[in-house]
Amino acid sequence: MEDNFFERVYTIAKQIPEGRVTSYGAIAKALGTARSARMVGWAMNASHNRADIPAHRVVNKTGLLSGKHHFQGTNLMQQLLENEGIKVENNQILDFELVFWEPKVEDLGK
Repeated sequence: MEDNFFERVYTIAKQIPEGRVTSYGAIAKALGTARSARMVGWAMNASHNRADIPAHRVVNKTGLLSGKHHFQGTNLMQQLLENEGIKVENNQILDFELVFWEPKVEDLGK
């Protein structure tokens, strides 16, 4: 089940548009498992060997780069986001509500 859950998470994560972010909880909610935000985080952490998963675009519910310590290098997550035009200050996405992308159940391709 875990691999299947992770793959469902990745299906949504791959659809996050460049220059936008979403949260662990928003992905969990779109999957119909609203209380599994932590498992979405585990999936993102497990995806670092997969170049097709934009894990840097998934942050916590307030726009904090809570997963940054899972990226190689001190500020890699921030650098990747800034390369897409997202402003980050003190590990916090500025104008979070403007760059937030809300995944939908339809994004699973059902």
